Amino acid sequence: MSTQITEVTTNWKGGMAFIGENASGGKVQIGTLEGTPGVGPMQLLLFGLAGCTGMDIISILEKKRKNIHDLKMVIKATRAADFPMIWTDIHIKYLLWSDNTKSKELEQAIRLSEEKYCSVGIMLGKSAVITSDHQILKPGEMPA
Repeated sequence: MSTQITEVTTNWKGGMAFIGENASGGKVQIGTLEGTPGVGPMQLLLFGLAGCTGMDIISILEKKRKNIHDLKMVIKATRAADFPMIWTDIHIKYLLWSDNTKSKELEQAIRLSEEKYCSVGIMLGKSAVITSDHQILKPGEMPA
């Protein structure tokens, strides 16, 4: 059997609102029951992970008076070849647009979310290896 790779992208829309989209254009608004056809239950877990960590990061950084202009998370997850209902590897790329957040501050917010706050991440971390990296960009700047 071959492995399956799923990719979802989640964008912050202000406040605690996030919009998630999969590669085929299926969208979901985190925190509501709205969505479009084409988003499967396994992808909803990834959208939940993105929404959960995204809300944590925004909340932590805004409490530190950081100017957050945008936050995007790209999650790539690999399912087990012999049991496709289990993720084995999940990688999260955080792209944060801010004019006054330092890398160490973002790393701390990510770590707090992963270790303490995001129950979806804690649950998924029991079967999958979750890794991440991040990039901080100035408002209007494009990612590398």
